[in-house]
Amino acid sequence: MRFHFLTIPAFDPDAAQDALNAFCAQHRIVASERHFVDRGVDSFWAVCVTWVEGSAAAFPAQGKRDRVDYREVLGEADFAVYSELRRLRKQLAEREGVPAYAIFTNEQLAAMVQRRVATAQALGAIEGVGEARVVNFGDVFLATLARLLPEVAQPAAVDHETKPGQP
Repeated sequence: MRFHFLTIPAFDPDAAQDALNAFCAQHRIVASERHFVDRGVDSFWAVCVTWVEGSAAAFPAQGKRDRVDYREVLGEADFAVYSELRRLRKQLAEREGVPAYAIFTNEQLAAMVQRRVATAQALGAIEGVGEARVVNFGDVFLATLARLLPEVAQPAAVDHETKPGQP
């Protein structure tokens, strides 16, 4: 491990801050420490950056997946439905005070559209969608899917028809 030490003036940090950002972008940073040194108008931040040999680009972010462009994955009509589900999710997340992914992830929304989800059981079959999400948010998403995808609404209507001679 190696160390890099910098001082960043408190009252005119731009140049030193840019130097620190450039250094961090080019190196694999392991840790950093900063301490404020109060000296009136000469106050500054003392920064120690711990890094390892190799460039930052040589070390891909761990746990991060490549972003999926759902415009390419879904057709134009399906992407419009997906976008509407995202708007709905955003409204619910703001109302509930939770991050949007806590409602449903982008992958789960895309799966709803691709699979033409029409029932709570089908919604629960999507990876990562547990019973709580189905109970808390399933009805509103299923209603939206039925409204936006007419083929989703039709099977449910047929299931509830009564046959002649039956109550």
